[in-house]
Amino acid sequence: MKFRYLGVVAVAVMPWNLPAASREMQDLQRDVGMLQDQVKALQKSQDDKIMTLTDKLTALTVLVQQSLDAASKANTGVAVIQNGFQQNVKDLESKVVAPVAGANTRIDQMSTDFRTLQQAVSDLTALMGKLQAQLTDLTNAVKVIPAPNAAPPPPAGTGGGPGQASVETGPTMPAKDLYESAGRDRSSGKLDLALDEYKNYLKWYGDTVLAPNAQYYIASIHYSQGDYDTALQEFDSVLEKYPESTNNKIPDALYLKGMTLVKLSRRTQGSDEFRELLQRFPNHDLARQACSQLTSMGLKCTVPRAAARRKS
Repeated sequence: MKFRYLGVVAVAVMPWNLPAASREMQDLQRDVGMLQDQVKALQKSQDDKIMTLTDKLTALTVLVQQSLDAASKANTGVAVIQNGFQQNVKDLESKVVAPVAGANTRIDQMSTDFRTLQQAVSDLTALMGKLQAQLTDLTNAVKVIPAPNAAPPPPAGTGGGPGQASVETGPTMPAKDLYESAGRDRSSGKLDLALDEYKNYLKWYGDTVLAPNAQYYIASIHYSQGDYDTALQEFDSVLEKYPESTNNKIPDALYLKGMTLVKLSRRTQGSDEFRELLQRFPNHDLARQACSQLTSMGLKCTVPRAAARRKS
């Protein structure tokens, strides 16, 4: 094509006054002129297309750069939002977790108090039934006793005379009446009076079936009054003085002894009491609360399948 174009140009520049010019030469010159016009038009069209493509490429480059800038800003915004969200989650955890843990501890303590009250009511109901039966028997016995002709003189050594001191020779109340009175005073908030009555019960009736209960209530009263050192000693008496066969307060004593040790900042020993409760009484109602206490202390809680006897 290049050589053909040069030939056409050479023919076009030949002088018009050549004597040998013919009709065909004129036609060839006309064709060459038309071809030159077409080449110019084609070149102009190519230049316009190149210019258009260049403009579009420049515009596309600008759009891509703008998109990159927008994406970078979006990433920065997402990072800021994510950091803010994580900080809000941490703040929420610090504000919610601690109050919930404290509420669980208070609920466990309330459950223990309600259980103690329920046990006291059950004991009181049983005692009232037994007392009613004894009163019925006593009434029937009195009916068959003949009336005496004269009142017997007061026994010697009981006082009553002028200047004579009264000497206490035995309990002033029957066992059931004294236990019932102590339970009423404890339930009504008269803890000091109840404490004295339970101590008198142990003094006079320490070999009865309700003696472990009285010992447990003495310990629990000291615990509720914040006298943890005395409460710890009394709980040990509940666990060591009375055999398991006649002592139904061992699980309660184990749990409150563990709580007492925790109050005394002896958390390791307290956790041992909770574990012993779980090991010996895995199906007891207090086992769940003991497990909750271990969990709140950051320890693992596993309830064994079978209970083991307490080690001496």
